Amino acid sequence: MQELVTLECTEARKEGKPVSRYLTTRNKKTVTERIEKKKYNPHLKRHTLHKEIK
Repeated sequence: MQELVTLECTEARKEGKPVSRYLTTRNKKTVTERIEKKKYNPHLKRHTLHKEIK
Protein backbone atom coordinates (compact mmCIF):
# COMPACT_ATOMS: atom_id res chain seq x y z
CA MET A 1 0.00 0.00 0.00
CA GLN A 2 1.48 3.34 -1.06
CA GLU A 3 1.45 6.24 1.37
CA LEU A 4 2.15 9.92 0.69
CA VAL A 5 4.93 11.35 2.85
CA THR A 6 6.43 14.82 3.14
CA LEU A 7 10.19 15.37 3.08
CA GLU A 8 11.53 18.53 4.72
CA CYS A 9 14.98 20.09 4.50
CA THR A 10 17.09 19.67 7.63
CA GLU A 11 19.68 22.39 6.95
CA ALA A 12 17.53 25.41 6.08
CA ARG A 13 16.28 26.13 9.60
CA LYS A 14 19.83 26.15 10.94
CA GLU A 15 20.72 28.87 8.43
CA GLY A 16 17.54 30.88 8.99
CA LYS A 17 16.19 30.31 5.47
CA PRO A 18 12.77 29.01 4.37
CA VAL A 19 12.52 25.22 4.32
CA SER A 20 11.85 23.29 1.16
CA ARG A 21 9.39 20.41 1.16
CA TYR A 22 8.80 17.58 -1.28
CA LEU A 23 5.97 15.05 -1.51
CA THR A 24 6.84 11.47 -2.31
CA THR A 25 5.38 8.00 -1.82
CA ARG A 26 6.61 4.98 0.04
CA ASN A 27 5.44 1.42 0.43
CA LYS A 28 4.27 1.14 4.03
CA LYS A 29 4.69 -2.64 4.18
CA THR A 30 8.27 -2.85 2.93
CA VAL A 31 9.70 0.45 4.22
CA THR A 32 9.01 0.81 7.92
CA GLU A 33 11.64 3.42 8.84
CA ARG A 34 11.51 7.10 7.93
CA ILE A 35 12.82 8.15 4.53
CA GLU A 36 15.90 10.35 4.10
CA LYS A 37 16.89 11.63 0.65
CA LYS A 38 19.19 14.24 -0.78
CA LYS A 39 17.04 16.74 -2.66
CA TYR A 40 17.60 20.21 -4.11
CA ASN A 41 16.76 23.18 -1.90
CA PRO A 42 16.14 26.24 -4.12
CA HIS A 43 16.51 28.67 -1.21
CA LEU A 44 20.01 27.42 -0.38
CA LYS A 45 20.81 26.67 -4.05
CA ARG A 46 22.29 23.26 -3.30
CA HIS A 47 21.38 19.66 -2.52
CA THR A 48 20.60 19.03 1.14
CA LEU A 49 19.35 16.16 3.26
CA HIS A 50 15.55 15.98 3.48
CA LYS A 51 13.88 13.84 6.15
CA GLU A 52 10.35 12.56 6.43
CA ILE A 53 8.06 14.54 8.73
CA LYS A 54 4.62 13.75 10.10
